[in-house]
Amino acid sequence: MQYLQKGLLAIILLSTVIFTSQAQVKVKSPDGNIIFQIKTDRTGLYYDIKYKGTDLFKNSRLNINFEQGGPFTNQLVIKNQKPERLIDDYELITGKTSKVHSVCNRVVVPVAERSGLHRKLNIEIRAFNDGVAFRYMLPAQKQWQSVNITDEINTFNFAGNPKVTALLLPNYTSSHEGEYTKAELINLKANNLMDMPALFELPKGIFVAITEANLHDYAGMYLIKHNHTIETRLSPRLDEPSIKVKAKLPHNSPWRIMMISDRVGALIESNILTDLNEPNRIKDISWLKPGKTTFPWWNGNVTPDSLNAPGNNYVTNMYYVDFCSKNNIDYHSVVEYGLHEWYVNDGEGFQPGPHADPSKAVPGLDMQKLCDSAAKKGVGIRVWVHFYALYPKLEQTFAQYEKWGIKGLMCDFMDRDDQEMVNMQEEILQCAARHKLHIQFHGAYKPTGMQRTYPNEFTREGTLNYENDKWGTRVTPNQDIDIPFTRLLAGPTDYHLGGFRAATPQNFKVNYTRPMVMGTRCHMLAMYVVLESALGMVCDYPDAYIGEPGFDFLQQVPTTWNETRVLAAKPSEYIAIARRKGKDWYIGAIANSSAQEINVKLDFLGEGTYSADIYRDAPDATVNANHLVKEIKHVSLTSDHKMLLAPGGGQVIHLSPMQP
Repeated sequence: MQYLQKGLLAIILLSTVIFTSQAQVKVKSPDGNIIFQIKTDRTGLYYDIKYKGTDLFKNSRLNINFEQGGPFTNQLVIKNQKPERLIDDYELITGKTSKVHSVCNRVVVPVAERSGLHRKLNIEIRAFNDGVAFRYMLPAQKQWQSVNITDEINTFNFAGNPKVTALLLPNYTSSHEGEYTKAELINLKANNLMDMPALFELPKGIFVAITEANLHDYAGMYLIKHNHTIETRLSPRLDEPSIKVKAKLPHNSPWRIMMISDRVGALIESNILTDLNEPNRIKDISWLKPGKTTFPWWNGNVTPDSLNAPGNNYVTNMYYVDFCSKNNIDYHSVVEYGLHEWYVNDGEGFQPGPHADPSKAVPGLDMQKLCDSAAKKGVGIRVWVHFYALYPKLEQTFAQYEKWGIKGLMCDFMDRDDQEMVNMQEEILQCAARHKLHIQFHGAYKPTGMQRTYPNEFTREGTLNYENDKWGTRVTPNQDIDIPFTRLLAGPTDYHLGGFRAATPQNFKVNYTRPMVMGTRCHMLAMYVVLESALGMVCDYPDAYIGEPGFDFLQQVPTTWNETRVLAAKPSEYIAIARRKGKDWYIGAIANSSAQEINVKLDFLGEGTYSADIYRDAPDATVNANHLVKEIKHVSLTSDHKMLLAPGGGQVIHLSPMQP
């Protein structure tokens, strides 16, 4: 399949930006439902936001602080502005939709100090129908050639007491994995870092999610409850913790986004993060191939007893390659065997030693032979590598990977999002593109929509997921149901999917090899549709799948989509998502630890009759979570469908148009 990338950007003068005085500006969303008002007073810049006439934020502060001159609050004046409408039509190689039609109203507000250093900056505001975003634009100026940003302490002062769903973190060094905290804002513990996206449910059923987009040459942002409101904090530099960002001017901050709707599913459907990123920078994209991949580390590198001399070698990896070739699995991941990486390393516990070299395979593993043999079978080889082993030898390593024929890699253990790490990850994407490699970031911060700019970024982790089933009981159906309403809002979400030993909480046991997963098998199948990831993992060992109910669905399910619709959703309880690939639709639904009944309409289908392959929880799934029932029905756009999900259950449907 060939992919096209285009960015058609239309700019139209508008009357939807309203000027009430020199010190106050309003901008409306195209549908008029969202109104963002920015104003000044003696202490700086403030904003208000209304949604459908309801106050969401009141007197919220815009505050960026600098080492040179301190906070930008000194007798500010708003100067003349030029209102515009932006229309951006573009195509995505990976993601929840392939063609995006983006419309927003924009205003760039010049702000200057009337005293002190007379510094200048611009506040750019964009109002979409599904949210609003702002960013700081720091222009070059004679008295201000470079900048050290000490923090951004923007505030989100909610008009009311929303319910909060957020991941709380102990500090800025984090893999962003953990259980979500749920509390009313008034009861939320103060001064804890909150990861983004965070979800806020206000009275009248209005939902707001806060996150950021286009994180480029800047520090990652966090939220914190301070002085009874939500404030932002930037990740500190390791070399100078008091400084968050160092830059030469001109320089822009990332976008600070508030996704807004009275239908929570609209936040999941939104493309606002990619809307706010730059167009594709990779000219030749013909080599990019999203798909599914093995990841044998998760299952414990299980091989049959008949396999001759299993290990970090050609024989073991070809066993998995043969499985991929026969079952529509695009990639095999070479990771480790016997707790030693596939590459030369004298460190312990997968940590790089002084002589770690990810461009050299361990003795006994002929990587060139493996890549050549896999290619003949139509399977791509990809690898796992530790970030701190890779980065010092980045160009050398990627050049070797291209020579071997490796197609991509998982880069792991970054656990930071300070400015230096953000820039290093972008450098990895750029270098990988030159050598025709896709990237899967693990142990990494949230996506910020940059997969539009670098479509070789296939997916990111930044979430507690089924790898934890190897050593604990933390990943439950209740944890899974939180992800679509929080982490998934940022974009591709990497999970170790495909465990085929489903168990109820009572029957779950921790196994490092052949691990179990909590919830039903249909819950696992549905996660491939509920989550967005261009690189879906099929982590169990081959014999765990062959002849098993539901494996045929894993062989069929795509990893990129033309269209996404949320059919039903209730935070903490259930979600049902429909995604289209070509003319086929796939529906995935998951439940929390309670049984759920979901009624969905199929009015999104095209004309005609569809064949629906339905995989649902068996009547005894509360006892044997691996049991499912498959049935085939004929449906149309006038049909309704009732889903009965077991506790921790799920359901998937593959809908294909029938020939007339």
